Amino acid sequence: MPGRMVEFPSNGSTATGYLSTPAGGPGPGLVVIQEWWGLIDQIKRTADRLAEAGFTALVPDLYHGRVIGLQEPDQAAKEMMALDESRAAQELGGAVDYLLSSGAAKGDYVGTVGYCMGGALAITLAANHDKVRAVVCYYGIPGADTDLSRIEGAVLGHFGDHDEYASPEAIRELTERLASAQIPHTFHTYPGGHHAFANEDRPEVYNAQADRLSWQRTLEFLDSQLKP
Repeated sequence: MPGRMVEFPSNGSTATGYLSTPAGGPGPGLVVIQEWWGLIDQIKRTADRLAEAGFTALVPDLYHGRVIGLQEPDQAAKEMMALDESRAAQELGGAVDYLLSSGAAKGDYVGTVGYCMGGALAITLAANHDKVRAVVCYYGIPGADTDLSRIEGAVLGHFGDHDEYASPEAIRELTERLASAQIPHTFHTYPGGHHAFANEDRPEVYNAQADRLSWQRTLEFLDSQLKP
């Protein structure tokens, strides 16, 4: 069913996001984190698909109403660089708390699913909030200052072998960091996959086969981590 915009507390202020819930009632909570385009229709549809799979999905609007066109990567890069990381972290943490306290989701823990910039933020969120017990990262690499040892749950990663951003070297380094921190993790690399291969609104990089397989693996992982 289509979602709706909601407000939730964030460090003494309020934040907004797109909330999509299963037709049968609340499911395990997921914080879904945008690419650098903002709260575009594609990420809202992703939340709706997760709701159809039985999860309550909340996409915080980290750009506060600012949406970048898919043909404006330079502007999207500027918007990402201008992101107030401290405020974003507070809003993502507020989204976790909202899911667990409002009755929108069920269970004692949540998962997070992020894409590109959001993939990196998904891992960082798990390192900063002990109620996050499942992380799905699509082609995102967190900063070197992220303390991965604080992650309480498991990490699933999806990457393309033609990704110029999440390079093989960066993926290998992230794998080594997670292993060193003894964090359970599984990474998949998709042949022919470019950066953003799961964004169906970008035909120049979309890879239907990789999207279908990664989605299947994502749902299986989230089911195993968050559903009884």
